[in-house]
Amino acid sequence: MIGAVIGDIVGSRFEFLNYRAKDFRLFERECFPTDDSIMTIAVGKALVECDGNYSDLAAKTVESMQELGRPYPHCGYGGSFYYWMYSDHPQPYNSFGNGAAMRVSGVGFAARSLEEVKALSHAVTAVSHNHPEGLKGAESVAMAIFLARQGKTMREIRRFVEQNYYAIDFTLDEIRDTYQFNETCQNTVPQAFEAFFEAKDFEDAIRNAISIGGDSDTLAAITGGMAEAYFGVPQPLREEAEKYLDNDTYRPLYVWLKKFEAKFG
Repeated sequence: MIGAVIGDIVGSRFEFLNYRAKDFRLFERECFPTDDSIMTIAVGKALVECDGNYSDLAAKTVESMQELGRPYPHCGYGGSFYYWMYSDHPQPYNSFGNGAAMRVSGVGFAARSLEEVKALSHAVTAVSHNHPEGLKGAESVAMAIFLARQGKTMREIRRFVEQNYYAIDFTLDEIRDTYQFNETCQNTVPQAFEAFFEAKDFEDAIRNAISIGGDSDTLAAITGGMAEAYFGVPQPLREEAEKYLDNDTYRPLYVWLKKFEAKFG
């Protein structure tokens, strides 16, 4: 999950000012955690609080997302999700926005089987993004993370994704000059997969994601979650990213790291 947070923070300054190359400094003063980090941490908090019994995960996810998310009204929520965030009775609104995929990385670490990946991903996603494309985007990312944790090779993960979710028939070089900002799962998740598939290490995956432009923070968050599970995250990058979090977001992240991720980093 820290991989998604790092990707989001690094990508935050490029979301509306794309940089289509890989030679940039990862962390600058203007970087900040957006809704991608906050919602990723919120989903992780819900998973921790379930303590292995996920029968009430959907309700805990809503509670956690609103608890952590409401103090940050200007962190980048989309219009419909903003309404959901501050509603007393939030309901799913048939969204296929890429927010479904950017917040799901914790599922890939918490799940204990392929079937549990599907069940947990659906539970944390359908509370808002219940369109089939939203559910598909989230599940595919969580599944890739789970497979990486199981020691599958990049080739094996790619084959699984292409057979079950997306036909990824492009390279980053082929789309770098033309790819545009897009907030849908179907036009963000495949690009994040390719950024991951072409990566040599964790940092390279983040640089790949930023380099194609688009919705940079979300692309890098999705890519970062997968890259963490496959490559691990260098400790200096963890420590630098944590400097951008306040106590309310760092505390649940710290609990998460102790419970799920320490042995994978």
